[in-house]
Amino acid sequence: MPKHVNMFLAAGALLSASAAVLHLLMIVGGPDWYRFFGAGERFARAAAQGDYYPALVTTGIAAVLGVWSVYALAGAGAIHRLPLLRPVLIVITTIYVVRGLAFAPAVLALGGQVTPFVLWSSAICLGFGIVHLVGLIQRWPALRTT
Repeated sequence: MPKHVNMFLAAGALLSASAAVLHLLMIVGGPDWYRFFGAGERFARAAAQGDYYPALVTTGIAAVLGVWSVYALAGAGAIHRLPLLRPVLIVITTIYVVRGLAFAPAVLALGGQVTPFVLWSSAICLGFGIVHLVGLIQRWPALRTT
């Protein structure tokens, strides 16, 4: 990568893209993959019965993560600038950090159980958010609206 590319946002792009691909692989992997990755038994059973809903939701999540990856690449300076780059990167970073910090306490507050999936997915999202946040801070001046 050229020297001017922000490595943190480039890494954030790779993380989001990897998560997007993983979501698409879950569709191919079927019910066992949905179970393994914590999507829940209801989702896995629906996939096993051929219901389109799990694949539709999972494809939507993958698409969002793919868009987030492209925005992180633009923020890193690796590709051309995209519309609303700064605010979109702020929203992406905020979603990752809030998801990482608040999901487990929200599950507990709603009377749910904090499972290993909840803990791992929260930790992963927080890590993604921190990577984005560092890159966003480093690139802040270059991301000003023009």
